[in-house]
Amino acid sequence: MKSKIYPSFIFLAFLLVSSLSFSQVGINTTNPLSTLDINGNLSVKTVTLNGTNTGGLGTATLINDGVYISVRPLAQDDKFQLPDPKLVPGRVYIIRNIQNSVTAQLTTASELLFPKNSTTGSTYIYMYGGTRRTVIVISDGLNWTYFD
Repeated sequence: MKSKIYPSFIFLAFLLVSSLSFSQVGINTTNPLSTLDINGNLSVKTVTLNGTNTGGLGTATLINDGVYISVRPLAQDDKFQLPDPKLVPGRVYIIRNIQNSVTAQLTTASELLFPKNSTTGSTYIYMYGGTRRTVIVISDGLNWTYFD
């Protein structure tokens, strides 16, 4: 005995799937205008990472959690390593060196770090007091772009 699929069931399933795939979610709003529309404040996970106390010679401290990250280098040029940008497309980090007199070195697991409005990248940047103390990095799925 063959089962019969009813056209109304197929139409209902289509409506349900299409409404879920094009839905917009609002927090504190009844009329969201974007995929996620927040009418209020937003808090993000904050993390503090300590360096390895070996400077530029040692193993890097991995950045793999949080959004706002305070880095605390324990030796000059302690390394803090971003994940592979190909594995985290669209990921955004706000990174701040919280040491006043110790430089942090920000590196990436692969590919390059590009300053905004530039086509010349590097494998690392330095973060220190007075200049480039805080950076925002964004993965485009191939490399990292940073804003300071």
